[in-house]
Amino acid sequence: MTGAAARPTAGAGLGALAVLLASVLWGTTGTAATFAPEVGPMAIGAAAMGLGGLLQALVAGRRIAGARAELRAQWRTVLVGGAGVALYPLAFYTSMHLAGVAVGTVVSIGSAPLASALIERFADGRTLTRRWLAGAALGLAGTVLLCAAEAAQAGAGTGTGSARQTVVGVLLGLIAGLTYAVYAWAAHRLITRGVTSRAAMGAVFGLGGLMLVPVLLATGAPLVASWANAGVGIYMALVPMFTGYVLFGYGLSRIPVSTATTLSLLEPAVAAVFAVLVVGEHLPALGWTGIALVIACLGVLTAPSRPSRRLSAAKAPEPGQEPGREREVTWALDAPPGTPDW
Repeated sequence: MTGAAARPTAGAGLGALAVLLASVLWGTTGTAATFAPEVGPMAIGAAAMGLGGLLQALVAGRRIAGARAELRAQWRTVLVGGAGVALYPLAFYTSMHLAGVAVGTVVSIGSAPLASALIERFADGRTLTRRWLAGAALGLAGTVLLCAAEAAQAGAGTGTGSARQTVVGVLLGLIAGLTYAVYAWAAHRLITRGVTSRAAMGAVFGLGGLMLVPVLLATGAPLVASWANAGVGIYMALVPMFTGYVLFGYGLSRIPVSTATTLSLLEPAVAAVFAVLVVGEHLPALGWTGIALVIACLGVLTAPSRPSRRLSAAKAPEPGQEPGREREVTWALDAPPGTPDW
Protein backbone atom coordinates (compact mmCIF):
# COMPACT_ATOMS: atom_id res chain seq x y z
CA MET A 1 0.00 0.00 0.00
CA THR A 2 1.37 3.40 -0.90
CA GLY A 3 1.92 6.12 1.68
CA ALA A 4 -0.84 8.24 0.13
CA ALA A 5 -3.33 5.41 0.38
CA ALA A 6 -2.26 4.46 3.88
CA ARG A 7 -2.79 7.91 5.39
CA PRO A 8 -6.62 8.02 5.07
CA THR A 9 -6.88 4.47 6.43
CA ALA A 10 -4.64 5.38 9.36
CA GLY A 11 -6.74 8.50 9.99
CA ALA A 12 -9.90 6.41 10.01
CA GLY A 13 -8.28 3.99 12.44
CA LEU A 14 -7.36 6.80 14.82
CA GLY A 15 -10.89 8.16 14.52
CA ALA A 16 -12.33 4.77 15.43
CA LEU A 17 -9.94 4.48 18.38
CA ALA A 18 -11.01 7.93 19.64
CA VAL A 19 -14.69 6.92 19.53
CA LEU A 20 -13.93 3.66 21.36
CA LEU A 21 -12.05 5.56 24.11
CA ALA A 22 -14.98 7.98 24.39
CA SER A 23 -17.34 5.01 24.72
CA VAL A 24 -15.30 3.63 27.61
CA LEU A 25 -15.58 6.98 29.41
CA TRP A 26 -19.33 7.17 28.72
CA GLY A 27 -19.73 3.63 30.06
CA THR A 28 -18.77 4.87 33.53
CA THR A 29 -21.68 7.33 33.85
CA GLY A 30 -24.29 4.87 35.14
CA THR A 31 -21.94 3.55 37.81
CA ALA A 32 -20.86 7.08 38.77
CA ALA A 33 -24.50 8.13 39.20
CA THR A 34 -25.01 5.38 41.80
CA PHE A 35 -22.66 7.29 44.13
CA ALA A 36 -25.19 10.16 44.27
CA PRO A 37 -28.51 8.33 44.72
CA GLU A 38 -30.32 11.39 46.08
CA VAL A 39 -29.63 13.39 42.90
CA GLY A 40 -32.41 13.01 40.33
CA PRO A 41 -31.79 11.93 36.73
CA MET A 42 -32.73 15.34 35.31
CA ALA A 43 -30.15 17.04 37.55
CA ILE A 44 -27.47 14.48 36.70
CA GLY A 45 -28.14 14.85 32.98
CA ALA A 46 -28.27 18.65 33.06
CA ALA A 47 -25.07 18.87 35.10
CA ALA A 48 -23.15 16.35 33.00
CA MET A 49 -24.11 17.54 29.52
CA GLY A 50 -24.84 21.15 30.43
CA LEU A 51 -21.61 21.93 32.24
CA GLY A 52 -19.61 19.70 29.91
CA GLY A 53 -21.07 21.45 26.87
CA LEU A 54 -20.41 24.93 28.23
CA LEU A 55 -16.83 23.91 29.03
CA GLN A 56 -16.38 22.67 25.46
CA ALA A 57 -17.62 26.01 24.13
CA LEU A 58 -15.31 27.90 26.49
CA VAL A 59 -12.22 25.93 25.51
CA ALA A 60 -13.08 26.18 21.80
CA GLY A 61 -14.07 29.87 22.03
CA ARG A 62 -11.28 31.14 19.77
CA ARG A 63 -12.01 28.47 17.14
CA ILE A 64 -15.75 29.21 17.30
CA ALA A 65 -15.02 32.89 16.75
CA GLY A 66 -12.80 32.04 13.80
CA ALA A 67 -15.56 29.92 12.24
CA ARG A 68 -18.43 32.29 12.99
CA ALA A 69 -19.14 32.93 9.29
CA GLU A 70 -19.45 29.22 8.52
CA LEU A 71 -21.50 28.59 11.67
CA ARG A 72 -23.82 31.50 10.89
CA ALA A 73 -24.36 30.15 7.38
CA GLN A 74 -25.33 26.76 8.87
CA TRP A 75 -27.26 28.02 11.88
CA ARG A 76 -30.10 25.55 11.34
CA THR A 77 -27.70 22.62 11.67
CA VAL A 78 -26.22 24.16 14.84
CA LEU A 79 -29.71 24.69 16.28
CA VAL A 80 -30.82 21.12 15.52
CA GLY A 81 -27.61 19.75 17.03
CA GLY A 82 -27.95 21.92 20.13
CA ALA A 83 -31.52 20.76 20.67
CA GLY A 84 -30.35 17.15 20.39
CA VAL A 85 -27.63 17.78 22.98
CA ALA A 86 -30.18 19.32 25.38
CA LEU A 87 -32.78 16.57 25.01
CA TYR A 88 -30.41 13.59 25.05
CA PRO A 89 -29.27 13.60 28.72
CA LEU A 90 -32.78 14.26 30.03
CA ALA A 91 -34.14 11.27 28.13
CA PHE A 92 -31.08 9.07 28.72
CA TYR A 93 -30.71 9.44 32.48
CA THR A 94 -34.46 9.27 33.07
CA SER A 95 -34.53 6.08 30.97
CA MET A 96 -31.83 4.55 33.18
CA HIS A 97 -33.70 5.68 36.31
CA LEU A 98 -36.96 4.02 35.21
CA ALA A 99 -35.78 0.93 33.31
CA GLY A 100 -32.45 0.29 35.02
CA VAL A 101 -28.90 1.21 34.11
CA ALA A 102 -28.29 -1.70 31.74
CA VAL A 103 -31.65 -1.55 29.91
CA GLY A 104 -31.60 2.25 29.64
CA THR A 105 -28.06 2.29 28.31
CA VAL A 106 -28.62 -0.61 25.91
CA VAL A 107 -31.81 0.82 24.40
CA SER A 108 -30.41 4.36 24.14
CA ILE A 109 -27.07 3.46 22.60
CA GLY A 110 -28.31 0.37 20.76
CA SER A 111 -30.95 2.32 18.82
CA ALA A 112 -28.58 5.15 17.84
CA PRO A 113 -26.80 3.34 14.96
CA LEU A 114 -30.10 2.60 13.24
CA ALA A 115 -31.28 6.18 13.73
CA SER A 116 -28.00 7.63 12.45
CA ALA A 117 -28.02 5.28 9.44
CA LEU A 118 -31.52 6.43 8.50
CA ILE A 119 -30.56 10.08 8.96
CA GLU A 120 -27.48 9.66 6.76
CA ARG A 121 -29.47 7.72 4.17
CA PHE A 122 -32.23 10.31 3.78
CA ALA A 123 -30.37 13.54 4.62
CA ASP A 124 -27.03 12.81 2.93
CA GLY A 125 -27.84 10.00 0.50
CA ARG A 126 -25.16 7.74 1.97
CA THR A 127 -25.34 4.08 0.95
CA LEU A 128 -24.84 1.58 3.76
CA THR A 129 -22.12 -1.00 3.13
CA ARG A 130 -22.44 -4.72 3.77
CA ARG A 131 -19.62 -4.41 6.28
CA TRP A 132 -21.57 -1.84 8.30
CA LEU A 133 -24.73 -3.95 8.12
CA ALA A 134 -22.83 -7.02 9.40
CA GLY A 135 -21.21 -5.06 12.23
CA ALA A 136 -24.47 -3.37 13.20
CA ALA A 137 -26.29 -6.73 13.23
CA LEU A 138 -23.69 -8.20 15.61
CA GLY A 139 -23.75 -5.13 17.83
CA LEU A 140 -27.52 -4.94 18.02
CA ALA A 141 -27.76 -8.67 18.74
CA GLY A 142 -25.29 -8.19 21.58
CA THR A 143 -27.20 -5.25 23.05
CA VAL A 144 -30.46 -7.22 22.86
CA LEU A 145 -28.84 -10.08 24.80
CA LEU A 146 -27.54 -7.63 27.40
CA CYS A 147 -31.03 -6.19 27.72
CA ALA A 148 -32.54 -9.68 28.04
CA ALA A 149 -29.99 -10.61 30.69
CA GLU A 150 -30.92 -7.55 32.74
CA ALA A 151 -34.64 -8.24 32.33
CA ALA A 152 -34.14 -11.86 33.44
CA GLN A 153 -32.62 -10.63 36.69
CA ALA A 154 -35.50 -8.30 37.42
CA GLY A 155 -37.54 -11.13 38.85
CA ALA A 156 -38.76 -9.00 41.73
CA GLY A 157 -40.86 -5.94 41.04
CA THR A 158 -42.63 -7.29 37.97
CA GLY A 159 -45.97 -5.82 38.90
CA THR A 160 -47.99 -3.41 36.79
CA GLY A 161 -46.24 -0.33 38.12
CA SER A 162 -42.81 -1.82 37.42
CA ALA A 163 -43.83 -2.88 33.91
CA ARG A 164 -45.21 0.58 33.17
CA GLN A 165 -42.02 2.22 34.36
CA THR A 166 -39.94 -0.12 32.23
CA VAL A 167 -42.02 0.63 29.13
CA VAL A 168 -41.72 4.38 29.69
CA GLY A 169 -37.99 3.95 30.29
CA VAL A 170 -37.58 2.04 27.03
CA LEU A 171 -39.51 4.72 25.11
CA LEU A 172 -37.30 7.42 26.61
CA GLY A 173 -34.28 5.31 25.66
CA LEU A 174 -35.46 5.32 22.03
CA ILE A 175 -35.82 9.11 22.20
CA ALA A 176 -32.31 9.33 23.64
CA GLY A 177 -30.95 7.18 20.81
CA LEU A 178 -32.61 9.43 18.22
CA THR A 179 -31.34 12.67 19.79
CA TYR A 180 -27.83 11.17 20.10
CA ALA A 181 -27.90 10.37 16.37
CA VAL A 182 -29.20 13.87 15.59
CA TYR A 183 -26.46 15.80 17.37
CA ALA A 184 -23.76 13.44 16.09
CA TRP A 185 -25.04 13.97 12.53
CA ALA A 186 -25.19 17.76 13.03
CA ALA A 187 -21.61 17.93 14.30
CA HIS A 188 -20.37 15.68 11.48
CA ARG A 189 -22.22 17.79 8.90
CA LEU A 190 -20.54 20.96 10.19
CA ILE A 191 -17.13 19.28 10.17
CA THR A 192 -17.52 18.04 6.60
CA ARG A 193 -18.58 21.52 5.49
CA GLY A 194 -15.45 23.34 6.56
CA VAL A 195 -15.83 23.83 10.33
CA THR A 196 -13.06 22.38 12.50
CA SER A 197 -14.07 19.58 14.85
CA ARG A 198 -13.36 21.65 17.98
CA ALA A 199 -15.41 24.60 16.68
CA ALA A 200 -18.27 22.36 15.55
CA MET A 201 -18.43 20.43 18.83
CA GLY A 202 -18.01 23.61 20.88
CA ALA A 203 -20.83 25.39 19.06
CA VAL A 204 -23.29 22.48 19.14
CA PHE A 205 -22.54 21.46 22.72
CA GLY A 206 -22.27 25.03 23.96
CA LEU A 207 -25.75 25.80 22.63
CA GLY A 208 -27.08 22.58 24.14
CA GLY A 209 -25.43 23.47 27.44
CA LEU A 210 -27.14 26.87 27.45
CA MET A 211 -30.50 25.17 26.88
CA LEU A 212 -29.84 22.91 29.90
CA VAL A 213 -29.00 25.74 32.32
CA PRO A 214 -32.68 26.33 33.35
CA VAL A 215 -33.09 22.60 34.01
CA LEU A 216 -29.94 22.58 36.14
CA LEU A 217 -31.10 25.62 38.12
CA ALA A 218 -34.49 24.02 38.74
CA THR A 219 -33.29 20.54 39.73
CA GLY A 220 -29.64 20.84 40.74
CA ALA A 221 -29.92 21.74 44.45
CA PRO A 222 -29.02 18.19 45.61
CA LEU A 223 -25.73 18.43 43.69
CA VAL A 224 -24.41 20.98 46.17
CA ALA A 225 -25.92 19.28 49.22
CA SER A 226 -22.78 17.21 49.85
CA TRP A 227 -19.21 16.89 48.61
CA ALA A 228 -19.95 13.40 47.30
CA ASN A 229 -22.78 14.67 45.12
CA ALA A 230 -20.70 17.59 43.90
CA GLY A 231 -17.82 15.25 43.11
CA VAL A 232 -20.10 13.06 40.98
CA GLY A 233 -21.36 16.10 39.09
CA ILE A 234 -17.85 17.41 38.46
CA TYR A 235 -16.62 14.00 37.34
CA MET A 236 -19.57 13.58 34.95
CA ALA A 237 -19.01 17.01 33.41
CA LEU A 238 -15.22 16.80 33.06
CA VAL A 239 -14.49 13.18 32.18
CA PRO A 240 -17.31 11.41 30.30
CA MET A 241 -18.87 14.54 28.81
CA PHE A 242 -16.06 17.02 28.16
CA THR A 243 -13.17 14.62 27.50
CA GLY A 244 -15.41 11.97 25.95
CA TYR A 245 -16.97 14.37 23.46
CA VAL A 246 -13.63 15.94 22.54
CA LEU A 247 -12.56 12.42 21.54
CA PHE A 248 -15.90 11.85 19.81
CA GLY A 249 -15.50 15.05 17.79
CA TYR A 250 -12.04 13.93 16.71
CA GLY A 251 -13.55 10.64 15.58
CA LEU A 252 -16.40 12.32 13.69
CA SER A 253 -13.87 14.26 11.61
CA ARG A 254 -12.49 10.94 10.31
CA ILE A 255 -15.33 8.40 10.14
CA PRO A 256 -19.05 8.49 9.18
CA VAL A 257 -21.72 9.12 11.80
CA SER A 258 -23.26 5.66 11.35
CA THR A 259 -19.88 4.08 12.08
CA ALA A 260 -19.23 6.30 15.12
CA THR A 261 -22.61 5.53 16.68
CA THR A 262 -22.15 1.81 15.97
CA LEU A 263 -18.72 1.81 17.62
CA SER A 264 -20.31 3.46 20.65
CA LEU A 265 -22.16 0.17 21.23
CA LEU A 266 -19.09 -0.53 23.37
CA GLU A 267 -20.63 1.79 25.98
CA PRO A 268 -23.36 -0.58 27.28
CA ALA A 269 -20.83 -3.42 27.43
CA VAL A 270 -18.49 -1.24 29.50
CA ALA A 271 -21.42 -0.12 31.66
CA ALA A 272 -22.33 -3.76 32.34
CA VAL A 273 -18.76 -4.66 33.29
CA PHE A 274 -18.47 -1.68 35.65
CA ALA A 275 -21.83 -2.62 37.19
CA VAL A 276 -20.38 -6.06 37.97
CA LEU A 277 -16.96 -4.91 39.18
CA VAL A 278 -17.89 -1.73 41.07
CA VAL A 279 -21.59 -1.85 41.96
CA GLY A 280 -21.60 -5.59 42.64
CA GLU A 281 -24.31 -6.57 40.17
CA HIS A 282 -24.35 -10.10 38.74
CA LEU A 283 -24.24 -10.60 34.97
CA PRO A 284 -25.46 -14.01 33.76
CA ALA A 285 -23.96 -15.97 30.87
CA LEU A 286 -26.46 -14.40 28.47
CA GLY A 287 -25.07 -10.97 29.27
CA TRP A 288 -21.46 -12.05 28.73
CA THR A 289 -22.52 -13.52 25.38
CA GLY A 290 -23.95 -10.13 24.49
CA ILE A 291 -20.67 -8.45 25.40
CA ALA A 292 -18.82 -10.93 23.19
CA LEU A 293 -21.08 -10.05 20.25
CA VAL A 294 -20.49 -6.33 20.82
CA ILE A 295 -16.73 -6.93 20.77
CA ALA A 296 -17.17 -8.92 17.53
CA CYS A 297 -19.08 -5.95 16.09
CA LEU A 298 -16.18 -3.65 16.95
CA GLY A 299 -13.75 -6.08 15.33
CA VAL A 300 -15.74 -6.11 12.09
CA LEU A 301 -15.92 -2.32 11.92
CA THR A 302 -12.35 -1.52 12.92
CA ALA A 303 -10.44 -4.23 11.03
CA PRO A 304 -8.27 -2.74 8.25
CA SER A 305 -9.65 -3.01 4.75
CA ARG A 306 -8.15 -5.96 2.91
CA PRO A 307 -6.49 -5.06 -0.38
CA SER A 308 -7.84 -6.89 -3.38
CA ARG A 309 -5.93 -7.55 -6.59
CA ARG A 310 -7.66 -7.22 -9.92
CA LEU A 311 -5.92 -8.74 -12.92
CA SER A 312 -7.07 -7.89 -16.40
CA ALA A 313 -7.06 -10.75 -18.87
CA ALA A 314 -3.79 -11.24 -20.71
CA LYS A 315 -3.94 -10.35 -24.32
CA ALA A 316 -1.65 -9.53 -27.22
CA PRO A 317 -0.29 -5.99 -27.33
CA GLU A 318 -2.35 -3.52 -29.29
CA PRO A 319 -0.66 -1.77 -32.19
CA GLY A 320 1.60 0.89 -30.73
CA GLN A 321 1.38 -0.50 -27.17
CA GLU A 322 4.64 -0.75 -25.27
CA PRO A 323 5.99 -4.28 -24.84
CA GLY A 324 5.57 -5.60 -21.32
CA ARG A 325 2.30 -3.70 -20.75
CA GLU A 326 0.01 -6.46 -22.02
CA ARG A 327 -1.20 -7.11 -18.48
CA GLU A 328 -1.84 -4.54 -15.82
CA VAL A 329 -1.98 -5.31 -12.10
CA THR A 330 -4.12 -3.00 -10.00
CA TRP A 331 -4.17 -2.91 -6.22
CA ALA A 332 -7.23 -1.35 -4.69
CA LEU A 333 -8.85 -1.01 -1.32
CA ASP A 334 -12.38 -2.23 -0.83
CA ALA A 335 -13.53 1.39 -0.96
CA PRO A 336 -12.44 4.31 -3.18
CA PRO A 337 -9.12 5.98 -2.28
CA GLY A 338 -9.44 8.03 0.84
CA THR A 339 -12.73 6.43 1.85
CA PRO A 340 -12.58 3.88 4.70
CA ASP A 341 -14.73 0.81 4.21
CA TRP A 342 -17.24 1.43 6.98
